[in-house]
Amino acid sequence: MSHYKYTSAIQFLGLFLVTTLMGFAQPPKPNIIFILADDLAQADLGCYGNPYNETPNIDKLAKNGIKFTQSYSACPVCSPSRAAIMTGKHPARLKLTNFLVGERTDSLSPVLPAKWTKYLGSSEITLAERLKTLGYQTGFVGKWHLGGADSLAPWGQGFNYAKMIGKNGLDYYNYSIYEDSYQKTLEDKGATYLTDKLTDYALDFVKSANRQQPFFLYLCYSAPHVFLVPRGDKVSKYLKKYEQYKGKYNPYYAAMIESMDDGVGQILQLLEAQGMSENTLIVFTSDNGGVGVPELGPVPTSAGNLRKWKGFTYEGGIRVPTLMAWKGQLPTSRTCDQYFMNTDYTPTILEILGQKSEVSPDAQSLYNLLKNPNLKHERGPIFWHYPHFSNQTSRPSGAIRLGDWKLTKSYETNQIELFNLRTDESETKDLSKSNPKKAQELHQKLSDWLKEVDANMPIRK
Repeated sequence: MSHYKYTSAIQFLGLFLVTTLMGFAQPPKPNIIFILADDLAQADLGCYGNPYNETPNIDKLAKNGIKFTQSYSACPVCSPSRAAIMTGKHPARLKLTNFLVGERTDSLSPVLPAKWTKYLGSSEITLAERLKTLGYQTGFVGKWHLGGADSLAPWGQGFNYAKMIGKNGLDYYNYSIYEDSYQKTLEDKGATYLTDKLTDYALDFVKSANRQQPFFLYLCYSAPHVFLVPRGDKVSKYLKKYEQYKGKYNPYYAAMIESMDDGVGQILQLLEAQGMSENTLIVFTSDNGGVGVPELGPVPTSAGNLRKWKGFTYEGGIRVPTLMAWKGQLPTSRTCDQYFMNTDYTPTILEILGQKSEVSPDAQSLYNLLKNPNLKHERGPIFWHYPHFSNQTSRPSGAIRLGDWKLTKSYETNQIELFNLRTDESETKDLSKSNPKKAQELHQKLSDWLKEVDANMPIRK
């Protein structure tokens, strides 16, 4: 055998072994589309059991991939959760623990809210920046909510295609979009529904992407965050179903979710038409739980059987829908009941790409679960830290989950509650008195972690 043929054979064998050991045969660098909904509860989607809202395209992701039932946001409000996704770091470590305009206090409380950092620092390494070094084209569309200066905007944080919602981002027919910089602004006054506009930008990015390079698209819909402003042509069928479900569901909210679902469907159709389905990993999730009390309008949703909602460290505020699909590479129609946190996306994606490395102490790869959703995932403890008052009536609190056990702590009263989520998913039975040993164990772990990350705590008056 010639030296050339011998070398080529060795190279081929090496490539075969690498791809086999990875568990994902080909390609080594898939396209990645990460879709983030805003304030969408698990119970809002058909694939999680909602009988009223129509989400056939999002449900298709569940059918064609993996549905996670115990996926968590790192914080019950949006900006910290988005920072966790982008960095793999816990918001408490970043000191970014509240949404950017959150300023609420309570004159009757014994504490003032903690001070916090109101942006994601430019020194932090984002997922987009990591992927850029691996040869990815990077695109951002939608709600950023992590800082406004040029160095803090998407185009300063690793995205070379960026369409960021500007003013009036919650008014779905009167808004602005910054197109790649603050110098170019699109003003829309009723021409295009915002959800549809964001979908159009996403489609344009995928269509224009260089086929010789993989791409990463981070699509952050503002839907279904209130205001409740649906497309008029989407509402009538939900109004017809309203009485059937005895007013339990909001028809305007359902119509907003359907528009987002339409967008997901258009993206899936484009991938099929362009022959990219087998080379694209899709992640769909939400930044936190749904809205539970009036906020700029009537209550649109509920958390189903989960306790409380957005703003709370109970399950309804932090447990979110998560679907992952990758045609030919991930199992289909599978449900995974292992818990994880949205800090885990960055190491997971990097390991898929053969870049196994520790991103932060707060993150752990889900790689093995993607190959086999039935595996026992030794995630270890996950924590929540929200030292603020939210516009959803929540109060400063922290929490820890370890295995089936979860402990919550009020930062105002120091009261703790202990729950077994395997037998009591709704967190109705406080076991702290009947199982003081477990309560003490988790409380100590929470206290130690707060010290380790140097958490910003509420201020005693």
